[in-house]
Amino acid sequence: MTIYFSEEHEWVSVEGDIATIGITTHAAEALGEVVFIEQQDAGETFDKGDEIGVIESVKAASELYAPVDGEITEVNGILTDEPAKLNESPEADAWIYKIKITDASQLDDLMDADGYKAFIA
Repeated sequence: MTIYFSEEHEWVSVEGDIATIGITTHAAEALGEVVFIEQQDAGETFDKGDEIGVIESVKAASELYAPVDGEITEVNGILTDEPAKLNESPEADAWIYKIKITDASQLDDLMDADGYKAFIA
């Protein structure tokens, strides 16, 4: 399993051609208390950079952007009823989507953990 990070503060964990996507701990802390998440449905397809959801907190709303081209295969429905899970476990249980990657070469545009740490420093 390989983990990548985007400049939009999303993490992408890749296993085969399936990527699990969520927001980083840094993003969750910056957002503050999450009160709502708008998610796309399984089966939706998108291109890298497309808006694929919105996270609302007591401070602000923040869009989610697709880090790579793909199709949503699974949505973490727990977040609909318990959006605060994004604050509790943003880089583990509170993943947002599982997607089937359609262009794996786009992963090369993302950062590794060290690159992301330098990016947020």
